[in-house]
Amino acid sequence: MAPREFTRRDLGLMHRAARLYYLDELNQAAIAERLTVSRPTVSRLLAEARRVGIVRISVHDPDTLRTGGDDSLRLAAALGIDKVWLAPFAAGTDLGGTLVEPVGEALREAGLTAGDVLLVSSGRTVWELSHEALPAVPGIEIVPTVGGVAEPEAWHQTNEITRAVAERMQGRPHFLFTQAMPSPAMSATLAEDPEFRRVTGFWTRASAALVGVGAPPAGRDSISTSVPLDDEGLRAGVGDVCLNFYRSDGGAIAFPGSDRMVRISPEILQKVPRTIAVAVGSEKVPSILGGAKAGLFNRLVTDVPTAQAVLEAAGAAR
Repeated sequence: MAPREFTRRDLGLMHRAARLYYLDELNQAAIAERLTVSRPTVSRLLAEARRVGIVRISVHDPDTLRTGGDDSLRLAAALGIDKVWLAPFAAGTDLGGTLVEPVGEALREAGLTAGDVLLVSSGRTVWELSHEALPAVPGIEIVPTVGGVAEPEAWHQTNEITRAVAERMQGRPHFLFTQAMPSPAMSATLAEDPEFRRVTGFWTRASAALVGVGAPPAGRDSISTSVPLDDEGLRAGVGDVCLNFYRSDGGAIAFPGSDRMVRISPEILQKVPRTIAVAVGSEKVPSILGGAKAGLFNRLVTDVPTAQAVLEAAGAAR
């Protein structure tokens, strides 16, 4: 009989089950609850993980043990950030399914409890993650970092992302009812609006943030309609975090109307104890490097191919 062909999602589910069983030491019942599958399915996933080589068990003579290289540790050191979590497979089109387990690990490492504030950004990756099984933290406050009302694409609708994340994590959502770049008149009104000030007031109280890293603006096929892509300075940028655009050296980019943007400032974002950035793909390599130089995140979730590409780029830049 020919061996069964597995999809990327199948392999990702095997990997998640194996990590929970062998590394986190959860029993099969707990894994079944975490992955929302049956116990027999967990048993099958673990068996298949060993059969296809995701899990390899070996016994070593203690005298032969050596400390090997670790891409996550090397990448954290190269970027000057606290920690990196890696998904073993290239994310491809299934961003949420591939990244949800390492993102879950990063959120659990943050130690969030009821009443804590988790900030979320807009972006395709965070939007896809908002539809996955994120760790439950009943009573957590979920707050958007940017405006995004009336955006035509779902991943720029920050209130909807906030609502979805709150539902998955059993938290309470808070909303910003404004565009990313309001008119001058609307901007003046927002500055005096009690509800707007209440929600943006959460930014300085945040315990953690989950943010996407945007690709270089000039090459993107999807971006907030508030961003003026015809601006020469902006088109020379390498990426953004929470609509804070930057150059390859991490320097901030100003553009027409940027003073009215509804977005968390770099200064406030840098004070969040745990800012978890999520980014995958070769086009995000300069974005990740620039964002780290700008100090816009101190933790990163990516996949192995992207990590290796960032390490190569960081080495070449030295």
